[in-house]
Amino acid sequence: STQSTWDLKREDIVMKKKAGKEGRDKIKYVKKEPEPRKEEKKKQPKNELDSEEPGFTGDSSTWFDDDEFNKQFEGSMDYKEVKDGYFGSYSHFGIHETMLKDEVRTKSYMIACMNNKENFDGKIVLDIGCGTGVLSIFAARAGAKHVYGIDNAEIADFAKAIVKKNGLDEKITIIKGKMEEITLPVDKVDIIISEWMGYFLLYESMLDTILKARDKYLKPDGILMPDRACLNMVAIEDSQYKQEKFGYWSNVYGLNMDCIKHVALCEPLVDIVDRALIMSSISQILDIDLYTAKISDLEFANKFKMNITRDDNIYGIAAWFDVYFCKLKSPVKFTTSPYSRNTHWKQTVMYLPKIVKAKAGNTLSGTIAVSKAKKNPRNLDIKVSYKFEDSSSADEFCQMYRLRQIIVSIQ
Repeated sequence: STQSTWDLKREDIVMKKKAGKEGRDKIKYVKKEPEPRKEEKKKQPKNELDSEEPGFTGDSSTWFDDDEFNKQFEGSMDYKEVKDGYFGSYSHFGIHETMLKDEVRTKSYMIACMNNKENFDGKIVLDIGCGTGVLSIFAARAGAKHVYGIDNAEIADFAKAIVKKNGLDEKITIIKGKMEEITLPVDKVDIIISEWMGYFLLYESMLDTILKARDKYLKPDGILMPDRACLNMVAIEDSQYKQEKFGYWSNVYGLNMDCIKHVALCEPLVDIVDRALIMSSISQILDIDLYTAKISDLEFANKFKMNITRDDNIYGIAAWFDVYFCKLKSPVKFTTSPYSRNTHWKQTVMYLPKIVKAKAGNTLSGTIAVSKAKKNPRNLDIKVSYKFEDSSSADEFCQMYRLRQIIVSIQ
């Protein structure tokens, strides 16, 4: 059958009924488009693997419930402020496992507390960036009257549970928030303890927070743990790894990707340096006294000089740090040096833009400038001028690096 493509407007039909013939003459006709034919949805053949179990069928958005998932835990690992990758990264248990398993790091803090109970007895302690609360627990067990642990990451919820499970919830209070924004329930503290060190010592800029808290909360005769930190550098021969890391981009499955090689050169490498690669004396480029340091001191341009100890090619410089707990009755020190036991900080390597042929007795000197990156102050901008001198000539060149945070987007 055929269907007319012309139809009457509803209001005209009403007018027709009311007005009779006169009304019919005024009727307006409008064109009506034919309705598209509805195609029958083809039924998909059933896959023999398709689940029929309740909770596993229907729309995929109904399969996983975030609230139900988080009920399994005593805290949440979903960091709410999605724009801040720094605190988000510390919300995951994996990074805390890595730090806790670093025995050089963790046992040094434990020894600093447990071997100095006289310093802790009856004292108020502030633990900044408390993470799982392990340093707070060390302080409480060393005799502290009360400990306040501060962390802005979701791990703070688990710290509360850990403290309670270890029977210390009367002596330790975990506060979730940024140190700069919270207000402690006490005016002053006797001790500030924190594991604030990053790669190349200053990466992540957490020391800024410690110095602000020192000025606001630490008593005049209070103790900082640690209270001194030094940054050191040496020259290294690292031809094999440099070729693997940078030479690779010249021929990637027959493709030239040299443009990436130049970017890679500007990013310091965090890795374990074999002590056998070291070919110079140690040059200390920074020595921080945390009792007197200002935030402005954490951006610096200092000279360095390294004496070459053997005939070899210089491919890069490696840096590490040492930290000290000086004011305690039994002082403690630990190092991240390649000459000592490995830590999760490893060493930071910056490759030279050119190979330098050196002989024992030559010197590699220059200036290293370190500042916070403008767009992300947790990253570090590093500029190094190199001056190599042998008995007959001198070669000078400069290289800029950026030690940057790798941010995982949290949606």
